[in-house]
Order: sequence, then structure tokens, then C-alpha cells
Amino acid sequence: MTDKTFADLGIARPLIDALARAGLTRPTPIQTASIPAQLEGRDVLGVAQTGTGKTAAFGLPMVQAIQALKGRPSPKTCRALILAPTRELAVQIEASLKSYAAGRLSTQLVLGGMSRSAQVRGIARGVDVVIATPGRIVDLVDEGDLRLEETRFVVLDEADRMLDMGFIKPVRSLVAKLHPRRQSLLFSATMPPEIEELTREFLKDPLRVEVAPQSTVVPKIDQTVELIPTAEKRARLLALVGDPEVGRAIVFARTKRGADRVAENLEKDGVDAEVIHGNKAQNARQRALDAFRAGRVRVLVATDIVARGIDVPGITHVINYDLPDEAESYVHRIGRTGRNGAAGIAVTLCAPDEVDKLRAVEKITRTRLLSADVPGEPAPKKPQGRGQGRGGNAPRPQGQKPQGQKPQGQKPQAKPAHAGDAPKPGPERRRPRRPRVTRAA
Repeated sequence: MTDKTFADLGIARPLIDALARAGLTRPTPIQTASIPAQLEGRDVLGVAQTGTGKTAAFGLPMVQAIQALKGRPSPKTCRALILAPTRELAVQIEASLKSYAAGRLSTQLVLGGMSRSAQVRGIARGVDVVIATPGRIVDLVDEGDLRLEETRFVVLDEADRMLDMGFIKPVRSLVAKLHPRRQSLLFSATMPPEIEELTREFLKDPLRVEVAPQSTVVPKIDQTVELIPTAEKRARLLALVGDPEVGRAIVFARTKRGADRVAENLEKDGVDAEVIHGNKAQNARQRALDAFRAGRVRVLVATDIVARGIDVPGITHVINYDLPDEAESYVHRIGRTGRNGAAGIAVTLCAPDEVDKLRAVEKITRTRLLSADVPGEPAPKKPQGRGQGRGGNAPRPQGQKPQGQKPQGQKPQAKPAHAGDAPKPGPERRRPRRPRVTRAA
């Protein structure tokens, strides 16, 4: 949190009162840095780790600007368009906007897996804000059920996740149909080169706001890793969720089938749990999330579909039953706890054959999570001049060569003529430089 208030940032009193009712009295750094620029009409590129308050950062100034407009939007148009990568995130964004607006805002969700005709009817008279996933909204625009030429506010939320899910092409097609004099906002946890390119197409002279290094973890999350055989994970998970300190926990599995299996095992072991993944119908996914949010179940088992953007108060623990294939997903997973300044606990159950994935997580987070001496840790296939201890990441002491290896391009040294003679040193071998990890400005 910062020393400023929402009033200091230029937010109107009715919105401040709505925030106070939700228990929000102080803006986060991303809100402090971006809201004034948005109220001035500037485009904004926001780079911030998950759980830093990005929804309010773009939602508050947008709601304030729309409420100041006169009249109604034209039929089949929207004043603002928000694109999100997942249905769960879109639903959550709509709920947040409604809480800020206190009834003075019309919204419409446009999502796959739900009634298309109901969405068309909701847009027919015109609506203030459409919150959508890219797939379904492209269909409505192409068939003339939604027109974007009067849309003046556009947000791409979790843009890097949209890239991962293959949505960048439909996003570009939508951007081409927008009003040229619009205010555009792009928020993302990371900035891969493809997203950098999209910002040049999408934003005009944006203010770049970066409140934390990319791929970093909220400091108040206590991270622990347990090296454990796969066969023992079920019993260990049962012990973890049975701890009275676990108020509400998300358990992440790598695959949809794996998530189903984990949830079924918990139920067999006497633990009520809900499960969410991409094969579940939207209504079933929403019911599971609502049950978890309301506290009817303490454990939600999920794939990475809920790793971003889902904000459920009071999540005390995140448990990685499996490590993710993409290291950055680890950061987003554990970001479901430790939100809005609260503390949280993240526990990772790492099987020996997952150690390479854990080392990838350590690399992007710049944090050592597990001791170097790991039985069964995969050895490098080819020596690359890196240290042989500490999982291959520690520098080799000066002058020491790996045992049992001959330097390339060098003939073996002849045995010394006498026991006390030392071999002549061979040509010095220069170790290749390790790639530097730099932080974005």
C-alpha cells in the first residue's frame, strides 16, 4: 500500500465510498502510478505481478469516466471493452466493476460456454461495458451483433496469458475495428517480445508503469518445497489440508485428468473438494468457484486455468501437487494467496523427476527453493562449463576441473616421469559465460 488516498488520485467520492464498503481505503502501487494518468486520458502499459490490484487500477477511472457521460450508448455498441483470457477472470472483473459503480453501470459478459442469444439480447440496446473472452466476441462482431466503432475505452488484461492461449490474432482483429480516438490500456504480469510488439500497435505514447520486477513473488508468501516420491503425494496432501491452520486452499494439478484424480482421492479420504478445469462446463466451473468463495468447501483443485486473476479472499495456502510445465505459471499460482497485503503459504510437492522444472522456477524467480544435494536430480546431458555442484548452478572453484572429463581440444597429459613431478599445465580453457538475467526497466 502507499501513503496516498484514492481522493489524492482524483477518484470521485461515490466510488471512494463503494471502495470503503469493500474494505479498500488505500491504493496499491499500480493504482497510485496509473490512475492519475488514465484520468488525464493517457494510454497505460501496466506491468505488475499478480495480486497487485490491476482490476481496480483500470476499473476505477473507467467507471468514473463512463458515469460522467450523458445519454445512453447506441444500440449494439459498448462504451468500453475489456478482454480477459479466461471466463473466470471475466466474471470476476464484472463483479468488481459493479461493486465500484453501485448500480450506475450496465455490463454484459460475452463468454463461450454460455447462452449466445442471451448475450446478443443484452447488447442489443447498447451497454456501458462488455467484458469478454476473445473467442466469442469475435463471432459477435463478425456477425454484426456488436459494433465497436463507438468504443472509447479498451483494456487488455493479462495480455501475456492471451498470448499463451493463442488469442493474439483475434485480439488484433478486434483492435483494428475500434475507434481511432480511444483510450487503450494493457496490463500484464510479464512482457515477452510478442507483447512488446502488440503494445506498439495497440497503445499511443503510453505511460509505462512497472511496480515490481517481472516474474517475482509477493514477499509475504512463505514458500516451501518438499522432495517427495509421486506415490507418497496423496498421503502428504491429506496431511497438509487436514492441518487446522489451512483455512482455504487451492491445490494445483498439471493436467485436467490429474485434477480430477486429486479431487476424487480427497473425497475418498473424507475431504470435501471442488474441481475446476477446461473440460468442465462454465456453469459447473462457476458453481465450484462460488462454493469455494462462500466457504462451503475449503479445498479447490484446479489446473492453471485459475492461476491468474482469480481473487478469492482468505486463501491461506496454495499447494502445488504437480509443478507446472511453464515456470512462470508457478508465480501466478502462488499469487492466489498473499493478496492485498496479507500473508500466505505456498507448498510445493516435488517428485524427483520434477526437479528440472523446479530449477526452471528458481531461475525466473531468482530464489533458491530447494537444497542443492538432490538425490536423483537429472545430470546435464553435456558439460557446458558450468559448475558441477549445487545442481549445476554454483561456480566451480578457480582452477578446479570436473573429474573424469577431458577438456575439449586438448591432448591428455603424459604421466610425470617421477612421482613428485607435477604435470605441465595445458592451455587455459575459457568457460562460456552464463546468460545474464536482467530486469526490465
